Amino acid sequence: MSRPQTVLEEGDRGDAPLVVPRQVLAEAAVWVARLHGPDRSARMERDCLAWQARSAAHRRALEKCTDTWQDVPRLTLGDAYARAVSPSGAARVSGRAWRRARWVLGAGLAVVCAAVGIGIQQWRELGRHVTDVGEQQLIVLDDGSRVSLNTASRVRVSLGSQQRLVTVEAGEALFEVARDRRRPFVVRAAGAEVVAVGTTFAVRLQGGRADVANSLSVTLVEGQVIVWHAEGTASGQDALPSPLALQAGQRLQLIHRAGIGGWTQTLDRPHIESLLAWKRSLASFVDVSLADAVAEMNRYSRTPIVLVDRERLASLRVSGEFKTADLMGFARAMANLHDLHLQEAGGRLELYAYPSTSGWRRVGACGAQVLEPPAEPRLVSCGALISPGGLVTKG
Repeated sequence: MSRPQTVLEEGDRGDAPLVVPRQVLAEAAVWVARLHGPDRSARMERDCLAWQARSAAHRRALEKCTDTWQDVPRLTLGDAYARAVSPSGAARVSGRAWRRARWVLGAGLAVVCAAVGIGIQQWRELGRHVTDVGEQQLIVLDDGSRVSLNTASRVRVSLGSQQRLVTVEAGEALFEVARDRRRPFVVRAAGAEVVAVGTTFAVRLQGGRADVANSLSVTLVEGQVIVWHAEGTASGQDALPSPLALQAGQRLQLIHRAGIGGWTQTLDRPHIESLLAWKRSLASFVDVSLADAVAEMNRYSRTPIVLVDRERLASLRVSGEFKTADLMGFARAMANLHDLHLQEAGGRLELYAYPSTSGWRRVGACGAQVLEPPAEPRLVSCGALISPGGLVTKG
């Protein structure tokens, strides 16, 4: 006799049993895995809401699978299978948590066996975590360590019996490492390795600037780390000929300049709270150049701010905190602060200085003082500047 194709769950308040088809259960398990994976997006969330709207059974299935995911965070597919075939193994997870784990196990195995929208290769890729531009993500590893990813970041995680390895491929991450002296926590980036046991530190990898091929910064918040070149890489050895131990509050910066060759190394003590302001969805600046502040804010948006005539704006400085999700607000604040013109053009925000008024004379118009070029005296709209390049509205 074949197994039934439905699962009966009693209602939470003793109401009539709710019939949850096994196919719906399998689909719910897929949704939970996808929503907790590296490719989560707004479109995925909308599709999941539409899927839940199909019936109460769909909503109940997702609720149960989500509860299992949260209650048994370290339950992997392999562990679940071992507990299912071994009664002694099942005893390791008791009570309500195991009942939920066993309930969702059938869905997980069904997904693998029936390949319902997900393949074996995707299960192997669960160690890869990616954030989109403007997105942040918190990852809790099986050992209890926490990895916070900032905007446009990409890491790969591999937890082995001898060491815990995270490779930073792009972007920025904050690591809060669970203590385990038997397994060092190693972060690899740009040919360098950061080795820790139990500590908190940040790693940022940058590239793409015209004058910098790659730059790596390691900031130690608390504890102790050792930074050295990764085995089998030449670039890290150039920058770190010998291991370097950082003290709490220190930042190591390694910069490789294009066309010159070799690395430059600097060690300083930045303002940690400002450096980690992105954890609060803020960008914090203390007397930095406008160009550097713009470059930092542009990390969080696909609509960049462009400084027109950068040489004229090179002396401008910025201090303050700004919401990383509000690029337009930042651009307007800079325009007001430094008396700059702001305009949207070609999918970008342009900031530039008003034209010089040297040699102009004032005339009365519309009850206000208006500037006009002396060579071609003519009245213009109130509060406007007119130059050989055209009319630029001010204020």
